[in-house]
Amino acid sequence: MLPFTALTGLVALLDRVNVDTDQIIPKQYLKTIRRTGLKEGLFFDWRKRKDGSPDPEFFLNQPRYQGASILLTRDNFGCGSSREHAPWALLDQGFRCLIAPSFADIFYNNCFQNGILPVILKPEEVQALFQAVHARQGYKLTVDLAAQSVTTTEGTCYRFQVDPFRKDCLLKGIDAVGLSLQHDAAIGAYERQRKVEAPWLFADL
Repeated sequence: MLPFTALTGLVALLDRVNVDTDQIIPKQYLKTIRRTGLKEGLFFDWRKRKDGSPDPEFFLNQPRYQGASILLTRDNFGCGSSREHAPWALLDQGFRCLIAPSFADIFYNNCFQNGILPVILKPEEVQALFQAVHARQGYKLTVDLAAQSVTTTEGTCYRFQVDPFRKDCLLKGIDAVGLSLQHDAAIGAYERQRKVEAPWLFADL
């Protein structure tokens, strides 16, 4: 997993509440366990018109948001089913940070497990950022995980809270598998001991 320390990036806007994971990545893209190539399905049903052509009104199709690495959105982002393909698709598109007033709990945790920082700011702070991004093309923010801050180009600084354990793991780029592998020596020693104590458990291995 890629660590997240600090990021200065272009901001894209998704001005919708209750965005569920079925819309983030539709069911037809859940057949794969690969984490790449999923950007093609990101917001698939919203990106296209009924005739299959790109919808120029949707943010992913607008030139001003190409290359964005920060997504600014509204309340309860990531609700619905718990599919981990949702953060995979966002990451494959290039988003490393999401900013909203609230996130669905399972989605929020999945973001940390996949190298994405979900930042919760106050509704009025999110609204101020929406207005700033609308007003200026190429608008960027600096998100610093260590300092737990979001800083605008004008110098306004917003603070956010994050669980210390999640913060430490994301700063180091360690997911659940990585945490287990930190104890590889102890796990190996235990397995060797069990083979001596209970060899019948390993007879077919």
